[in-house]
Amino acid sequence: MSKLYERPKSLCDVPMHYCPGCTHGIAHRLIAEVMDELGIEGETVGVAPVGCAVFAYDYFECDMQEAAHGRAPAVATGIKRVIPDRIVFTYQGDGDLAAIGTAETVHAAARGENITVIFINNAIYGMTGGQMAPTSLPGQFTQTSPYGRDVKKQGYPVRISEMLSTLDGPSYIERVSLDSVPNINNAKKAIKKAFQKQIDKKGFSLVEVLSTCPTNWGLSPVESMKWLKDNMIPYYPLGVFKDVD
Repeated sequence: MSKLYERPKSLCDVPMHYCPGCTHGIAHRLIAEVMDELGIEGETVGVAPVGCAVFAYDYFECDMQEAAHGRAPAVATGIKRVIPDRIVFTYQGDGDLAAIGTAETVHAAARGENITVIFINNAIYGMTGGQMAPTSLPGQFTQTSPYGRDVKKQGYPVRISEMLSTLDGPSYIERVSLDSVPNINNAKKAIKKAFQKQIDKKGFSLVEVLSTCPTNWGLSPVESMKWLKDNMIPYYPLGVFKDVD
């Protein structure tokens, strides 16, 4: 009997700790599938963040390095410069990348470091209890914006992909979503292209992945997919923001 679907070799055969309906697991699988298809698992080094994906090093068969909160791009820069023949990627949430790690992200991109960043944007702080994140939407209810995010008091969300695309250093920036099968397929293509940019020595690449957080959104897994589609995608439009050959 032929197999139509199986676990990627680059994904560890272990249970994941994520909440039901969380799309971190989908993102992990896509990265693992890309490593398998490109044949780079033995040459890849991943950098795990602080946040819900702090245990990402338990789920990938490639070498993994833990980084201090927000410092994954700096750690990835060091690894890539010391062993430039390795494929180096960071896996970061919106708090890790867009809050405490903003400077690390911006300057790694500005320098055009030849690394790949996978940015998981679920518009909320997941691990610490659902506080407002830099990417939380206007009017979004969180633990620290119980009446909804008021842009007059708390400012506007940070659109990371748009911001980084204004810099000269990045070679490829795309925003994707995990809310549907077609969008998941597009997300895989974007992740694969980002890794290929690094293989081709084109410089900094980032894929922003719109994701769900059913637990802290207070929604069921099915409801959270709809909320992502109806609320996040209109504010964070999908597409390629920069692609330099």
